[in-house]
Amino acid sequence: MSVKHALLALLSWKPSTMYQLRKDFDASTGETWPLNIGQVSTTLQRLERDGLVEQVAALEGEPEPWRLTAGGLREVQEWWHSPVPRETPGRDELVIKLALAVTVPGVDVAELVQRQRSATLRVLHDITKVRRGVDEGDIAVRLVLDNHIFTTEAELRWLDDVEGTLLSAQARATADGTVAQVPAEPQAQVSAKTVKAGGKR
Repeated sequence: MSVKHALLALLSWKPSTMYQLRKDFDASTGETWPLNIGQVSTTLQRLERDGLVEQVAALEGEPEPWRLTAGGLREVQEWWHSPVPRETPGRDELVIKLALAVTVPGVDVAELVQRQRSATLRVLHDITKVRRGVDEGDIAVRLVLDNHIFTTEAELRWLDDVEGTLLSAQARATADGTVAQVPAEPQAQVSAKTVKAGGKR
């Protein structure tokens, strides 16, 4: 998530102080992406250096608000009209972790998947609970939370597929009398009983 473009977007709405920007960001995202004041300050300094924002005079004793420059307005308009680039496939930490788990001997892959599923289910439960309490008119927060829910559900489906893949690979290896392409140590083997237990909701 680009803090730079988030702040530019908020400033395209209205000039704001550093603290107001943080407050508006938290409100628009349902506080699901914590943004500390240090990040806001550092980002504003970089934006000022790049000629995208500037501070304007305020009453004595009042904090000086920030506003977009012409360059900043062009930047945010370009952002609104450009698709968001997706991360390079395969760079997700969980994907890499599981890929390494089936490569490195001695890793209990089945337990790793079960632990991840339990953690992901807890996250889904917490997000869903928060989502139920959101006013239907608060569209921005609803969009953010719904995205988290869909992403978390997709991860759970993928973990189910990972378990099925591991079980199939081990069954083929047993039938062929060869070594499976997953860690073959006893602690790393996947049984049908384990998969069934891990698949409970």
